[in-house]
Amino acid sequence: MIQQTLERLLPVASAENVWVITNHWLHDVISEQLPGVPAAHVISEPCPRNTAPACALSAFLLERNEPDTVIGIFPSDHVVSNIERFAEVLATGIRIAAAGENIVVLGVPPTRPETGYGYIEQGDSIPLDILAPEAFEPPETTDTLDGATENRITAHRVRRFREKPDGHTAERFLSLGNYVWNGGIFLWSARTLANAIREHIPDMAPPLEAIAAAYGTPDFEKVFAEQYPLCENISIDYAVLEPRSGKGERRSAIFSLPADFGWNDLGSWASLHEHRGSAETDNVVDGATTDLIAVQSKGNYVHAPGRMVALLGVEDLVVVETPDALLITTRGRSQDVSKIVRAIHESGREDLI
Repeated sequence: MIQQTLERLLPVASAENVWVITNHWLHDVISEQLPGVPAAHVISEPCPRNTAPACALSAFLLERNEPDTVIGIFPSDHVVSNIERFAEVLATGIRIAAAGENIVVLGVPPTRPETGYGYIEQGDSIPLDILAPEAFEPPETTDTLDGATENRITAHRVRRFREKPDGHTAERFLSLGNYVWNGGIFLWSARTLANAIREHIPDMAPPLEAIAAAYGTPDFEKVFAEQYPLCENISIDYAVLEPRSGKGERRSAIFSLPADFGWNDLGSWASLHEHRGSAETDNVVDGATTDLIAVQSKGNYVHAPGRMVALLGVEDLVVVETPDALLITTRGRSQDVSKIVRAIHESGREDLI
């Protein structure tokens, strides 16, 4: 999937300009899978510190020599079916992000009341030629519709970011019509993100500045190992986007573009069911499962390589077998697997993690 992530970025960026923030377990594998990415651009965190330090690290590294360069954040567990539309939306977002202290988020049009994603509350639409006058031509005719488009791309101000909701709240978001899923794809200049870190989470700036100053020197690994753990373990949403949006939609300079390019996040078993199945009621078999017998059962996801699995009178289950464990949950709770991981850790069964 990380190869696919790189391939769909190539229409707007060269592999030489790609950076990967990973861990030491995956470093060598990623370097092998992405031979076009410079080895020095594959950086392994000395310890996990969530998305804010990882995103900010790239900004502080690039700010030293290329402060105006636009950085895009792209998780590697996403699927995009319409690559051409993806590139079109991305190119628009890059131009907006390059036109000042703007932050661009790609909002996924919701298809269901999903409780596993954060949401973006969209505000007013805004013409692209106002957002970035030098990058977009003003329309030749006045558009009387409530929308601002460039090749059918609509830009909105962001009113606020909302945490993962409960089922009732997700239903309300869906019915209101101005909420989109936060897919975790962001665009900003290196200077914009670095300054946002300095403003909203200032204690993180000195360690990252020290790491950036040491990059390319013999002391880098030592400084990285010493300074990076000093960064708070916090997501980029909590660290920057939520406090920045707190300034109000007319002052925050956060703008949303539609991720209407066949997006899916394969970060959960429910997402895999959606990606593999042609209908909500399909029973999806993933992996080299020998056989599946389903009687009066629908909407289930099964991953049990080499097993015959029988389902009787069940709906919307997730059944996942590995050589040393069996997971059974519902598709609606599959985003909560981290709670099981935490419980296993607390029980002392580190061998299962």
